[in-house]
Amino acid sequence: MRSLVPKGSSRSMTCLCLTHSLTQTHSHNLLATTFSSSLYNSNNRNPLFQLFSGILRPRIRAFSTDFRSAPTPTASSSAFAQSMANFDADSVTYLKQRDAAEIDETLMGPLGFSVDQLMELAGLSVATSISEVYKPSEYSRVLTICGPGNNGGDGLVAARHLHHFGYKPFVCYPKRTPKPLYAGLVTQLEALSIPFFSVEELPSDLSNGFDVVIDAMFGFSFHGSPRPPFDDLIQRLVSLHNNNNQIGQKRSVIVSVDIPSGWHVEEGDVDGTGIKPDMLVSLTAPKLGAKKFGGPHHFLGGRFVPPAIAEKYKLILPPYPGTSMCVRIGKPPRIDISALRENYISPEFLEEQVEADPFNQFHKWFNDALAAGLKEPNAMSLSTVGKDGKPSSRMVLLKGLDKEGFVWYTNYESQKARELSENPRASLLFYWDGLNRQVRVEGPVQKVSDEESEQYFHSRPRGSQIGAIVSKQSTVVPGRHVLYQEYKELEEKYSDGSLIPKPKNWGGYRLTPQLFEFWQGQKSRLHDRLQYTPHEINGQRLWKVDRLAP
Repeated sequence: MRSLVPKGSSRSMTCLCLTHSLTQTHSHNLLATTFSSSLYNSNNRNPLFQLFSGILRPRIRAFSTDFRSAPTPTASSSAFAQSMANFDADSVTYLKQRDAAEIDETLMGPLGFSVDQLMELAGLSVATSISEVYKPSEYSRVLTICGPGNNGGDGLVAARHLHHFGYKPFVCYPKRTPKPLYAGLVTQLEALSIPFFSVEELPSDLSNGFDVVIDAMFGFSFHGSPRPPFDDLIQRLVSLHNNNNQIGQKRSVIVSVDIPSGWHVEEGDVDGTGIKPDMLVSLTAPKLGAKKFGGPHHFLGGRFVPPAIAEKYKLILPPYPGTSMCVRIGKPPRIDISALRENYISPEFLEEQVEADPFNQFHKWFNDALAAGLKEPNAMSLSTVGKDGKPSSRMVLLKGLDKEGFVWYTNYESQKARELSENPRASLLFYWDGLNRQVRVEGPVQKVSDEESEQYFHSRPRGSQIGAIVSKQSTVVPGRHVLYQEYKELEEKYSDGSLIPKPKNWGGYRLTPQLFEFWQGQKSRLHDRLQYTPHEINGQRLWKVDRLAP
């Protein structure tokens, strides 16, 4: 966002997309959206009023209606999904600089918005967009580089919200604007003990100190070449992208506000030497130059465009999900799959550190996965092979573990059950992404006792018990409605709380391990792989540990 001054006014202005009806903004507790009655006085000579009165006066009631079928903040996720399914991403409106400036003037004129109101919503939109993609658990250190205008003010507001979202924000604000609005934003950040850095205090390579860098230097109304110190700061952001392929180094991601600093607002990165942000948060509607944005994450921020403005400028914008202040726009970029890679950073996994018994080692790693809060750490890939020699895999859940082996439950007439009856051997694979670990287990499989299956079946929620009866696993069904209908009938049948009988074709399997492999990701693909295999010494069954090449 950038300061705009309409003719005859000394009041600075800001730009933000008004993508929601004015009467619905009360839920944000941020805006005063009532119009002064004098605005509609027939004697009003305000030129902006005269320009827009033809569309504003007859459409006041329309401000409280839906616009282009966008769901309201209370709309369900299914309604949003349907809206997005019907929305053509190629139809999104991209604004020329002149149109963006006119919309700014209208918001700050006849529509009665103030700079601080719109700046607050812009900064909140930026912070929300960042939190959608870059979680504080992995991208906690956020540097916001603020310019002297309203774009910089958006960055200051974003830093405050990011602090409350659980991030650790830092601010570089080298050319402070001597106005009460900006001084107040600085005071708010200082009250939260958010550090301010001078340009000289920043590392030459920003990746050394920060996970995310917010580019809030210049907005859509900027002209000419950036002057010191912003020319140097822009080059540091350019260098971040150029250093992306350095082995073993995780670079900072770049988030640009409205338009990447230094880009032409309509022609984009003209000579290809500008900032290459990973995320762009457009405000108002995306500017024409945003069509040249090639990063993976393009969001639209704000949520209160009045229909009058939308119709005048023929704005076509995507619907917003739920109560969110941002929405992803544009098609996902084409990704070179061969270039997708992760350079793992893990502690060494050494032979002298592991448990002698692989069951104990598994319990140790499994407890680490639980402590890390990983989702479904008991999920495992089960691979089987039938008599035709064709392997098949699926995800199942580990439901028991003892010295006898690994237990899971299923339908005894399913594909995996048929294959296990033909070839009673299998392989299990646990993958714990957050820890850079996986465990592979191989061995023979046999059914658990009926008593064990019965006991587990009745420990499940009643809904899951009914579901096991309804599902003739791996068979063809005419439609989901058939499953729902049978489920409802059984739910009614057992609504009195009576015992739900376990199906005879349902029960557990136990894999008895004959091989364990513990894998931990390491830098440059030099992963740790320790394999346990059983052997006997003096009649005692022990486990041998071997290191395998990665």
